[in-house]
Amino acid sequence: MGQYYHAYIAPYRGHYGRGADTNRFFPSLGNHDYHKSPTADPYLAYFQLPGNGRYYDFVKGSVHFFVLNSDVHEPDGVTEHSKQARWLKEKLKESNDPFNVVYFHHAPYSSGHHGPTKRMQWPFREWGASVVLSGHDHTYERLEVRGLPYIINGLGGKNLRYGFPKIYPGSRVRFNKEHGALLVEANEIFMCLRFYSEDGDLIDTLKLQARS
Repeated sequence: MGQYYHAYIAPYRGHYGRGADTNRFFPSLGNHDYHKSPTADPYLAYFQLPGNGRYYDFVKGSVHFFVLNSDVHEPDGVTEHSKQARWLKEKLKESNDPFNVVYFHHAPYSSGHHGPTKRMQWPFREWGASVVLSGHDHTYERLEVRGLPYIINGLGGKNLRYGFPKIYPGSRVRFNKEHGALLVEANEIFMCLRFYSEDGDLIDTLKLQARS
């Protein structure tokens, strides 16, 4: 992790560089973080994050980010009525920021290999989310479910890319030909999310207006 991202992590105690003066790296727990520890101790020891480190929120400019733990090992639960979900609902209610971005690992809706993660199909739109970001499936996909955009970007890491065995209702854009990254830009009025392939091709664009 530090080899590639040490310039964004604070405090950084590794051997690949001096790290950042202010933390700019805000990860979410995934299933691989539990492979060697049922409590994700190495992850929690490595990063110094807000809140309990497993789920938390932070604000950057006009965007309020809400980071969840979608793994079944989460002690505060991963269902719509869990302690974690109640925390999110209250935090979204309190937010006065133009955009509320919720992100976590397992995709609630997906046409990819893993398919939908039903336990994470929370009423995000009703609670005040602007968009939901996730990964897990090694694809790029944008869906719209009950009026809310969901974006999966799992093309930033492992070489293995997944197919789309069963197209989920509401799927708008799908891409798995090569790796890529999602660029998000926002001001007080608009947020623009663009997915680029590693060759620099613009694959998808989503433009959102600030919450009224």
